[in-house]
Amino acid sequence: MEQPEDMASLSEFDSLAGSIPATKVEITVSCRNLLDKDMFSKSDPLCVMYTQGMENKQWREFGRTEVIDNTLNPDFVRKFIVDYFFEEKQNLRFDLYDVDSKSPDLSKHDFLGQAFCTLGEIVGSPGSRLEKSLTIGAFSLNSRTGKPMPAVSNGSGLWMESLRTTGLEASGGVPGKKCGTIILSAEELSNCRDVATMQFCANKLDKKDFFGKSDPFLVFYRSNEDGTFTICHKTEVMKNTLNPVWQTFSIPVRALCNGDYDRTIKVEVYDWDRDGSHDFIGEFTTSYRELARGQSQFNIYEVTLLSFAVESECTFLDYIKGGTQINFTVAIDFTASNGNPSQSTSLHYMSPYQLNAYALALTAVGEIIQHYDSDKMFPALGFGAKLPPDGRVSHEFPLNGNQENPSCCGIDGILEAYHHSLRTVQLYGPTNFAPVVTHVARNAAAVQDGSQYSVLLIITDGVISDMAQTKEAIVNAAKLPMSIIIIGVGQAEFDAMVELDGDDVRISSRGKLAERDIVQFVPFRDYVDRTGNHVLSMARLARDVLAEIPDQLVSYMKAQGIRPRAPPTAPARSPPQSPTRTPPASPLHTHI
Repeated sequence: MEQPEDMASLSEFDSLAGSIPATKVEITVSCRNLLDKDMFSKSDPLCVMYTQGMENKQWREFGRTEVIDNTLNPDFVRKFIVDYFFEEKQNLRFDLYDVDSKSPDLSKHDFLGQAFCTLGEIVGSPGSRLEKSLTIGAFSLNSRTGKPMPAVSNGSGLWMESLRTTGLEASGGVPGKKCGTIILSAEELSNCRDVATMQFCANKLDKKDFFGKSDPFLVFYRSNEDGTFTICHKTEVMKNTLNPVWQTFSIPVRALCNGDYDRTIKVEVYDWDRDGSHDFIGEFTTSYRELARGQSQFNIYEVTLLSFAVESECTFLDYIKGGTQINFTVAIDFTASNGNPSQSTSLHYMSPYQLNAYALALTAVGEIIQHYDSDKMFPALGFGAKLPPDGRVSHEFPLNGNQENPSCCGIDGILEAYHHSLRTVQLYGPTNFAPVVTHVARNAAAVQDGSQYSVLLIITDGVISDMAQTKEAIVNAAKLPMSIIIIGVGQAEFDAMVELDGDDVRISSRGKLAERDIVQFVPFRDYVDRTGNHVLSMARLARDVLAEIPDQLVSYMKAQGIRPRAPPTAPARSPPQSPTRTPPASPLHTHI
């Protein structure tokens, strides 16, 4: 029987972190009590969705629904399919129009109102169903018509808003006026949940080794939209054989083909060499649809599919839609190594012109994760300071001063409490993490039924002082519904934080290994944009520290055998409406 070789020697074939495509969600739009713009009948509404670029902040038309005749309460049939990233702030805009002709020019139609939200707001709402008031905003209206101007090209295929601030005489609207309600529902596409399990063998492969048989392994690539290929899986090496039978493996369908059943999948066959110069034996192409037909043979090199099966797995969005809340807690370093807050050199210095590193990091992470907590009340703790009135040193004090309830209202509430604490406590030391980790772990341990998952954000400037105690606290927390994010600010060496991260070596304490990797660390200095573009750099920081949270949540739920709850029942849809007709322009169905 051939023995598999350790795959660590295949490092040049390692796929990049985050190479698995995002899951896809389908957004359904309904409206209630729209403005009635028609004289002798009701409005004929159309909804246009826009996405916002992260770098240039320009709005780009993503797609249009169909037009529904003669109704103020449309339930649009045409959906918007978008890529979903938990770790990114994906801004969306929805504009409603009363269509008066077949013209694709939106300025030819009556503007009914608009709403702004993020994709995270939609999926994080109860049952992934968000209701928002439609309003008429003045910031993007045409001076002549009083309507938004989304159809302005910048020459590179992007659609931009006109930033002209103008009157509303032509539309009869009033800035900020409510114009009905928009209802947005998000549903994860079913094939994004699928996991394929398969096994391959080969017969009579080419002999590449001079003194023995080949040591073959397979490398799988999915094709991209631009014709390039991205590695998505590699098998183990089978030693000294020309007739290998590789082990069965499983892979998400979205990683294999991005959910496109006819997309090309390329498989390369190599002969492993110890020095890394692996010999190419051959390749073949296939597709998910072809693989799903079952056992087949690829004739060139006699590589045979022995088995193929697909089953659906529970995803992060299944748990969120079923009501799982993410409890966000922040812990801020108040040790003296930060410097005197009244001095501009201090990491805690409160400039009247810009946020400091602590506030920037907190805002970047908080503004994304806040949408997954319905009450928006977030505990905020400090550590390493002397507290009034007696100068007692604390490593677990509430920023709002309330020992019974350290929760603050929203991210702005945390920032307000943080600024208040800077004026009332004395920075001291040492840098101890264990108390705040234990604090959050205690709360996480109280609810382990899958309805809540805790995320602790620690922002620190220094070298950790209680490494042994912190490692023990993390090992204990790894079996709880909990994740930890550490952001290091300043120029200190953060070697200990890298050890806590556990990406290379899972941390242990007293001979006990952590059940899961629950810590993600990044140094803030890696995201400092010297051009002053904090928006883009903080978006990258949030993306990197939050990217692992969905998988960590799902890994805990699976380990505990917890399945998603049924989502809350949505209100019944309206009865059938007037016939629909083709929208005035073909919708743009490219993805975010």
